[in-house]
Amino acid sequence: MTKMKSVLLAMVLSSVSTMVSAAEPLYVVKSVELNQPADVVWKKVADFSDLGAWHPAVAKTEIVSGKSNHIGAKRVLTLQDGGKINETLTAYNPNVKAYSYKITDGVLPVSGYASTITVHTNGVGKSVVVWESHFLPKSPADEKTASDTIKGVYDGGLDQLKKLFQ
Repeated sequence: MTKMKSVLLAMVLSSVSTMVSAAEPLYVVKSVELNQPADVVWKKVADFSDLGAWHPAVAKTEIVSGKSNHIGAKRVLTLQDGGKINETLTAYNPNVKAYSYKITDGVLPVSGYASTITVHTNGVGKSVVVWESHFLPKSPADEKTASDTIKGVYDGGLDQLKKLFQ
């Protein structure tokens, strides 16, 4: 009977391990409506080499490889608290006012993070900025922390855009 319990326990642990490693990604989508034309807003958010121009948590943005706004460019964000985030530009399309990037390393509690920022026309003289991502928590037990952190990052940047374009 003890051997049977050991076999069952091993099967359960194997199943749990498989479920943890096959975790579903988390998604965050945030947006802000602005009383400015999309072209004006795009000029503010479009520069991959200067996230600090509109995000208050970023003290410095440095392109460390490649050329800004070109796929493959790598940037290091230095946050106001000194933390660092390494990111790579994966898509850039000024015609549709969008770019995508991924985090390759950093202080945020996420892994496999990929994100897109898009600016859309939303009526005459108005626009909407959409910031969306999918990711995994660094620790499977920290889904809420990971999701709340990314929501906070997006809220901080989008709230600042609203202030800049009042």
